[in-house]
Amino acid sequence: MITRFAPSPTGPLHLGHAYSALLNFDMAMAAGGTFLLRIDDLDRSRSRPAWEAQLKDDLRWLGLDWPTPCRRESEHLTEYEAALDRLWESGLLYPCHCTRRDIREALSAPQEGMPFTGPDGLIYPGTCRPAVPPTGPRPADTTLRLDMARACATLARPLHFVETGAGPDGQTGAIETSAHEMITTIGDVVLARREMGAAYHLAVVIDDAAQGVTDVVRGRDLFEATRIHALLQGLLDLTTPRYHHHRLIRDESGKRLAKRDDARAIALYRSEGRTPQEIRSMVGL
Repeated sequence: MITRFAPSPTGPLHLGHAYSALLNFDMAMAAGGTFLLRIDDLDRSRSRPAWEAQLKDDLRWLGLDWPTPCRRESEHLTEYEAALDRLWESGLLYPCHCTRRDIREALSAPQEGMPFTGPDGLIYPGTCRPAVPPTGPRPADTTLRLDMARACATLARPLHFVETGAGPDGQTGAIETSAHEMITTIGDVVLARREMGAAYHLAVVIDDAAQGVTDVVRGRDLFEATRIHALLQGLLDLTTPRYHHHRLIRDESGKRLAKRDDARAIALYRSEGRTPQEIRSMVGL
């Protein structure tokens, strides 16, 4: 078993992160496997060396270790570019110039019975989607979307993944998804962003395959996004790992913790004299 924890160095490590990292580590160690740390630093405008150093220090304090050097996404841009080229040449990508405001306005009167949001937020209404795939070189420094209908029609294998944890409705085992679901509840997702290159969905799929990750252990909030990842794995001829979506750590009001919740930061608990075992107890491990 190979698991991984892939934080973005854009803020403090909090209790929710600690739970996910510890669960990844515990599952790998129990199986005699390997735990990997990966740095998701594609967002260069927000990533900071100080945050990366702090999160590594916090993870080591919690008792975790990992093979070094760890993979940094910013050092593997050519791999993402190659995947984008392949999808572009297959006629599955198209440029999009819509702003968030454009999308909100286009969705101001959604069709009856159609969902308004999906795993990426507002479901793109297809404003820039061409009738035929664009040709010529892939444009640089441009937002690129996946033509979901074409992608599903191109997929050469059933769209499914194996869930060993539990989805939002308690789903486990083989999770199957139809093309209709992908088109209507997810839509044309962004795979490349201006000034950033590869977007999360593409990078995470390439990273997991490159590192031989066998079990992706992450929060239940990413369950729906896994359908996108299984699709991309099929389009790029990559192995689909097992997925284990775990419960989310929430505050007293039931709100999921985020990086802005500095009061739950591991560094603060450390400064108060808490122990790693107390952190484990706080998150139910």
